[in-house]
Amino acid sequence: MNLYIQQRIFTWGDKFSIYDEAGNEKYYVEGEILTFGKKLHLYDLRGNELAYIEQQLLTFLPKYLIYRGDEEFAEVVKEFTFFHPEYTVNGPGWTVHGDFFDHDYEVTDGDTVIASVSKEWFTLGDAYEISFGHGVDEVAALAVVLVIDACIAAQNNS
Repeated sequence: MNLYIQQRIFTWGDKFSIYDEAGNEKYYVEGEILTFGKKLHLYDLRGNELAYIEQQLLTFLPKYLIYRGDEEFAEVVKEFTFFHPEYTVNGPGWTVHGDFFDHDYEVTDGDTVIASVSKEWFTLGDAYEISFGHGVDEVAALAVVLVIDACIAAQNNS
């Protein structure tokens, strides 16, 4: 299954719509404004919060926590590398690697691909296609992709 993330333009804060293959909106993301660190909420179309993402401040390298309900699901940490960025997803034990500059990367669990992300070019605002592996918890994988997007955006703005 594929999902498509489209950043909403001309809005305050981070806002994304997430569409299925038929072009129907399936989820949406809203970021909090005027906060210390990035805070994102992933909702279904009824307004139920499916995941909450919070940037941890005062860390040497970027670190984000992902919550599902009141429980921490995962911690995404950017690893210290010299030539290309790599991320570890503590909790489910996933890793994220690829070409982050071109927004072309994979979330993997060993040899199993959880999600593949590629940027859609020539669109108004940022747009990404996410292909999920068979039987993958798409909300969990989507939350990790949102963290990686936040890290890339922070790096590009610095």
